[in-house]
Amino acid sequence: MRKLLLTCWLLVLAGGICYLFWYHDWKYSLPTAVPQNYVDVKVGQQINIDGQIAVAKGKPAFIHFFNPECPCSKFNVPHFNSLVRKYGKQIDFSVVVVNLNKDKSYTAEEIQNKFDITVPVSFDSTIAAKCGVYSTPQAVLIDTDHKLYYRGNYNRARYCTDTKSNFAQMAIDSLLNNNTKPVFSQYALKAYGCQAPFCNK
Repeated sequence: MRKLLLTCWLLVLAGGICYLFWYHDWKYSLPTAVPQNYVDVKVGQQINIDGQIAVAKGKPAFIHFFNPECPCSKFNVPHFNSLVRKYGKQIDFSVVVVNLNKDKSYTAEEIQNKFDITVPVSFDSTIAAKCGVYSTPQAVLIDTDHKLYYRGNYNRARYCTDTKSNFAQMAIDSLLNNNTKPVFSQYALKAYGCQAPFCNK
């Protein structure tokens, strides 16, 4: 009888753990709800971030929208850092931190040290609105004419392990090589992750 009870308890415990894993996977596989006050920014639209992010003349800019409290953002950090290492001489990379927990405050240096980020860090959330970003993590690529070239996800897989869906990298390669812009699916362009709090105001 005792063995039967123990077996049942272990099965319930294993089922509970499996449910939690499934729930979190399911939760973060859903698109982020579009805020009611959202103003869409179209590809090709001029992005005016002069003075907010340092961009060298004649170089594209890549902005990583990041939330240190968002699991999706945390999973994404190694992939973002790999893009910086690969394309850092050709593109100006920067990080914009949004959706901070009001009970926690960070400095740029703390973000850089904690997440091994080697590029400038900004806390100016108005940049997100200018780029049409309402969730994290999101990638924004701006061409040398200061026009939006790509805004979307990094990868279809949470840990950016699916090489066939390296959306942000595909956009970078296309821009740098003057290729025809890739046609991306909803998995690239529909926002997934944690919603920015200023979108609800």
